[in-house]
Formats: sequence, structure tokens, C-alpha cells
Amino acid sequence: MAGRMRAGLVIAAALVLAGCSGGLPGTPAKPPAPAAKLTGAPIDGSKAVTVNTPVTFTADGGTIKDVKLADGAGKAVEGKSDGKTWTNTGQLDFGQTYTYDASAVNADGKPTTVHGSFSTVAPGTLVRGMLNIDDNAQVGVAAPIILQFAGHIDDKARNAVEKALSVRSDQPDTGAWGWLPDSDQGSRIHYRTKDYWKPGSKINLTAALYGVPYGNNTYGKANLTLAFTIGRSQIVKADVTTHKMTVVRDGNVVATYNASMGSGASQDRVTRNGTHIVTEKWEDKDMSNPPYYEHAHERWAVRISNNGEFIHANPNTVGDQGNSNVTHGCVNLSTEDAQAYFGTAMYGDPVEVTGSDVPLSAADGDIYDWAMGWEQWQGLSALR
Repeated sequence: MAGRMRAGLVIAAALVLAGCSGGLPGTPAKPPAPAAKLTGAPIDGSKAVTVNTPVTFTADGGTIKDVKLADGAGKAVEGKSDGKTWTNTGQLDFGQTYTYDASAVNADGKPTTVHGSFSTVAPGTLVRGMLNIDDNAQVGVAAPIILQFAGHIDDKARNAVEKALSVRSDQPDTGAWGWLPDSDQGSRIHYRTKDYWKPGSKINLTAALYGVPYGNNTYGKANLTLAFTIGRSQIVKADVTTHKMTVVRDGNVVATYNASMGSGASQDRVTRNGTHIVTEKWEDKDMSNPPYYEHAHERWAVRISNNGEFIHANPNTVGDQGNSNVTHGCVNLSTEDAQAYFGTAMYGDPVEVTGSDVPLSAADGDIYDWAMGWEQWQGLSALR
């Protein structure tokens, strides 16, 4: 009996094992991954594409594998990719036809490819931009950044131009761009801060102007960059009523000079009220102001506006310096004092004239940025 039971158990076990030998029902095969979607811009067949338009390829549901972009002569345009998006880093040229071949792969490695072409605009005129500050220069705390264009920028294009400009400081500063009336050369835009720059600041400008449309089939000729530093703070305070000129450096009065300023005998003989900017200086300067005088030889001359206002030596007015105003608008000092001040003057130093009844204005030349209040200055921006 026991033997038969053992045999039955052995048979049952064999049956179970026989049943297991067939395995579980088979699982369905993994479905293929959907194809990657690859899109590019500008789209195939685009015409008159501006050369600052980014060329991009984007993979949806896959990874970008390769992008080849080249002009009609086969010159490749470089680019970079994060796996999902490819963007050109190389520059497009005007009047070219570009051909592209791009591919992406899905999760199974199956490729998706796109092929196409587009052409860039052929400009009528490329307009150059020029900056007023030299690279690596050191300037005064009131120095504006001036971007002078060698042609007119259409009003409708100024928004795009301003968006292409970036100013960065390593110290917190608030600043804004302002469009001033065109000069003889063309349009101009200035950047000034709400308050004076902080001494020692390191400033970097990027002007991504290449290919920006300026209107009337004109475009930006080249990108610009600029790096400069702000020097010590030196503020000159010239008081028309006390006949004194005081030099304040880093918050401390370092010199006070007797001075004679505009007599006020006529509108063109008044030292203008407001904040002027030191722009140039000469040890010797030939000055003319007809009908009053011509070819006067002046020494230690520091220009503070483009209407003929200088701080300079004048031995002929020494007897008036410190007690009366007899000049044609300049700030006269003794030869000794003018030479001493001359050695400390730097482009961008503010010269704050007070006590005059005629304000500095647009009529007084190229730089009158600080003659405007901050809100008024902000109103000159195309982005407001």
C-alpha cells in the first residue's frame, strides 16, 4: 500500500513537471517606438532670411544625431546641440543660399531625416557702429557709452537695435539707453546710469548688431564688444555766484580754485548750468570765438561741452578770478591752478556748474545727458 502511494506521488509529480515544461503563456513583443519628429527653422524654401535669425533643429521624441548646414560653396556653418535642439554658432552671410541635412533617432535608433534650403537677404547697405570709449580704458564716473551709427536708423527699427544692446557691471547700477537727435554722421544712442557709476566698476558691453535691420534695406555691419573700468570718483563743482571751482575726489575736497566764469553779458557768454562732462584736454589749444576773438593761444584746456566751454588757464583774468565773471563762457583759472587740475582730469568726469540762469541743453553740443532728469532720460528709450 505504501509503495503504491509513493508511486502515485511520483507520477503526480511527473505530471506537474510535465505541465511546467511548457512555460507560461508567451508575452507580446514590445511595440516599436514612434518615429522621432524633427523640425527646423527657417523652414524649407524661406527667402530673404535676416542673417541674425537663429537656425534651429528640434527633435521631439528622439535625439538629434547630426546636422549639416552649408552655403552654396560648401562652407559649413558650425552649431551646438544639447541632444534635443541644435542651434548655429557660426555666422550666416548675406545673399547666400544655405542647404541643410539633419537627422534624429528615436528610442529604437530608427532615424528621421530632413533636407531643405533657405536663402538670406542681400542688403543694400551695411551700416557701421562706432563706440566712444576704447577697449580697456579707464573713465570717469559720469561717462556715457555712446554708440554712433554711420547712417540713419529708422524709428521703427530702434526697438530691435536697443534689444541687441547689453551693458553689464560687476557692481549694482541702474542705467538706460536713450536716442538723441541724429548727428551729422547718423543716428546715435547713449547709455547713462541713474546715478554716477560706482568707482572701480568693471563694465562690459555687447552689441549684437550684425544683420539687425535698420530700415530702408540697411543692416548692421558687425557686432561690437567693449570692456572698460570706472576710475576714481572726481567731481568738479563750479559755482558761478561764488567764483570758485572745487575738486572733490572720492568724497574729499582736494582743491579749491579761484575762478572767473561767463559774464552773462549775452546769451553766448554764459557758463551753462548743469552737469557737464570732461571729453578732451590739450596742453595747448588754439581757440576762436568770433566776433569776440580768434586764434587765442590757451594753455591747460579741458573741454567740458561741445559749445566751446573749457576749463583753462587765462593769465589775463587772474585779477577777476575769485571775485567776478568776465569770460565768454569758459571757466578761467590761473596758469598754476589750471595745470594742477589738468593733470587730474579724465574723460567722463562730471563738472557740475551751479548758479547760472541758462541751463545746459541739446543746443550745447553732443553730450548733455546729465542735463536731463532720470525719468526724462528713460523716455528717450525706444523700449518705453
